Amino acid sequence: MPAVAEVWPVGVRPVVVRGWEPPATEYGPGHRGVDLAAAAGAPVRAVAPGRVSFAGRVAGRGVIAVELDGTGDPPLRTTYEPVRAEVEKGDEVVAGQIIGTVEAGGSHCPDTACLHWGLRRGDTYLNPLSLLPPWLLNRGPSRLLPVAGVSLPAGPQ
Repeated sequence: MPAVAEVWPVGVRPVVVRGWEPPATEYGPGHRGVDLAAAAGAPVRAVAPGRVSFAGRVAGRGVIAVELDGTGDPPLRTTYEPVRAEVEKGDEVVAGQIIGTVEAGGSHCPDTACLHWGLRRGDTYLNPLSLLPPWLLNRGPSRLLPVAGVSLPAGPQ
């Protein structure tokens, strides 16, 4: 799976409230995406460049689907819900572009607002976190800190 995402869909490093739980069978129980902590009204961004293939309501919730550029045939498709769309079907989007805002409510996080982020190739559900490169998934790069009491090496005189 190519790590094509350039940004998280919400926030900088949102908490994963519920992770990917693939079903054992096509119609079996599972969690076909990840739920990311996000306040109602938070901006939702396209994680990679692509074309909006759907922006509308499904079962009373706002849903946006984006087919990602250069990801094969059929292309990878990310989904975002519950979202109040700021894009329309057919719109081209770039990574990091705001495509909507998180709506209050929804079935994925009953106690708080969150964004359900999904990924599919054709009819197959995939783990959307697999789109993120390691530097976005990890807690950041290592940093060198000063060490008190250690003398600096002697330089040229």
